[in-house]
Amino acid sequence: MLEQYRRYYPAAGAFALLLLVWLSFYTVRETEFVLITQFGRPVYAEPDAGLHMKWFFQTANYFDKRLRIYNPRPSEFLTRDKKNLVIESYVAWKIQDPQRFVETVGDPVAAEMRLHDIVWSGLSAALGRHDLESLISTNLDGVKAKEMLDQLSNDTGKRALAGYGIQVVDVRIKRINLPDQNKQSVYARMRAERERIARQYRAEGEEQALRIRADADRQKEEILSLAYKDAEKTRGEGDAEATRTYSQAYSRNPRFYKLLRTLEAYKKVLDDKTTAILSSDSELLKVFMRGEAAQ
Repeated sequence: MLEQYRRYYPAAGAFALLLLVWLSFYTVRETEFVLITQFGRPVYAEPDAGLHMKWFFQTANYFDKRLRIYNPRPSEFLTRDKKNLVIESYVAWKIQDPQRFVETVGDPVAAEMRLHDIVWSGLSAALGRHDLESLISTNLDGVKAKEMLDQLSNDTGKRALAGYGIQVVDVRIKRINLPDQNKQSVYARMRAERERIARQYRAEGEEQALRIRADADRQKEEILSLAYKDAEKTRGEGDAEATRTYSQAYSRNPRFYKLLRTLEAYKKVLDDKTTAILSSDSELLKVFMRGEAAQ
């Protein structure tokens, strides 16, 4: 019976040898770490991509070394000036030390649980050292949120790397909100502040309008004064010219000038509705009574 299967021994040996060779090689991708363990105990980590060898009885454990994003659930925190805030944050992290990672947490889900505790405690302590106005303000120079988060990322990264082999790349706040019970009072204060600013703008606008109207009135008076001055000057020059003309006309023919002036007086004084009762020797009637000879 044994003799019957003996001819298969070489093939079985070759298959076993090929199996041992296959189990002794492993490949590492660019996006992975490989941790070699021996009977569950970490031996070494292989970070370089390519084809590598190990003992056939050792196990290759693959870990993604790319950046991961963890989004903790929104939590309520208290600022230094006793203001409640609901913070929604995120953590960018990756595995830095796979051996330490496997020994302490083992998998990404457990790692994010540890990160949640570290980030929550760090964020709570950081917010407790800052007032609300240093986090949310219209004055950008007074906002210290970036400095606070940079320090938080640094402190959190040190703790996570030393404790779990995790590199925390960044910790940032996605949204800052208020608890529902505080929103209405905050909105009321915001409306009051906006109304105060609007009143200030209206008062400044009215003040500016008064200045503009006063300046326009002043310019109007100056223009009218100059115009009146020019008109009086022109009128005076016209009267002087008329006087010279009358004087020249009178010197040339006094009787004709006197007649012309009398006729002009008739034109101004008499019309179809005028009734005049005058004596026969009235100066006004001389022309009618005696004609040109009266001049």
